[in-house]
Amino acid sequence: MVNVIVVAGAGVSGLTSALLLSRSKANKVTVVAKHMPGDYDIEYASPWAGANVLPMAEDENSRWERRTWPELKRLTEEVPEAGIHFQKARVYRRLKDEAAPGYHPADPLFSANPWYKSVLPDYRELNQDEVIPGHDSGCEFMSVCINTAVYLPWLVGQCLKNGVVFKRVVLTSIREAKTLSHTGQPANIIINATALGSLKLGGVEDTTMTPARGQVVVVRNEHHPMVATSGTDDSSTEMTYIMQRAAGGGTILGGTYDLGNWESIPDPNIAIRIMKRAVQTAPGLTGGKGIEGLSVIRHGVGLRPYRKNGVRIEEEILDEQTSIVHNYGHAGWGYQGSYGCGERVVELVNEIRKRKGEDQSRHDLLLHDLSFHLSISLKQ
Repeated sequence: MVNVIVVAGAGVSGLTSALLLSRSKANKVTVVAKHMPGDYDIEYASPWAGANVLPMAEDENSRWERRTWPELKRLTEEVPEAGIHFQKARVYRRLKDEAAPGYHPADPLFSANPWYKSVLPDYRELNQDEVIPGHDSGCEFMSVCINTAVYLPWLVGQCLKNGVVFKRVVLTSIREAKTLSHTGQPANIIINATALGSLKLGGVEDTTMTPARGQVVVVRNEHHPMVATSGTDDSSTEMTYIMQRAAGGGTILGGTYDLGNWESIPDPNIAIRIMKRAVQTAPGLTGGKGIEGLSVIRHGVGLRPYRKNGVRIEEEILDEQTSIVHNYGHAGWGYQGSYGCGERVVELVNEIRKRKGEDQSRHDLLLHDLSFHLSISLKQ
């Protein structure tokens, strides 16, 4: 049985799902999306991401990140054209942030005894003299940072090598994807990787989705290691992080995590605060010259696809012939969970294929029995 699959969405989750599915000759995969790699639009979150590995999940929900790390590590070591490099990460904690009111998306990252210390290489607690002023403790480990402008087209290229076909389409309903396979046949499986689009997409309309606005400044200044702090006194929706993208992709200074904020235009006041915090946290970024020493490439805003109930990766029956496999709601960890989530998508597709194959076998057996009894009846 051949699976005719249409993947709706060409962000990192949709592209990774398409790539893993295309590795099986049993799957004929078409990717349909309004936005493709190379586009920069507020509706399209993936190009704006840092993107790195700074674990955000609680231990009990860490499968996606645990399963993704080995593949990102392999790509970094063996596939330089993917645009990923290793970068040491330092995480700084403030005790007062542990009891701060409100939503804190990266709390597990700042745990004093994190699950990821057994997953990410070279984990160690920092000595007190290594902790930056205003913070109480910290840790260090090996991470990676991805140049999204290189990595997303690389994913497209890998998909194309496996026969995936790409189409630009504006979907108003998930049901429309059923007729968009390049094979000309109706899709029997649709992968919904429309991220924040799932809020308004007909047939999905997931009202638990909301944007988590992220504003960043991209600069030419180089800085190692990667840095993240547990909080800031500027605002409960603001944070400090610094990461240098691979292959000349610039250094990301961040940022914000502002739930429910749809504003696409960078706020100049927030930008100033981001830059001030960055040079205060990492004076080496400008050699002590302050924000005047920053060479700004651009200011950016992306809308992370936050889902109140966490990521949705599950099957839904569209009709007797077609199933939907949802893969959306990754908030701020789409890249660092991409292969783990894509792996689960493949598992669900294989389960559907097996179930439908068994149903087809039963159907064929019933037809055979019917034909046999009809033949006997006619002879009599």
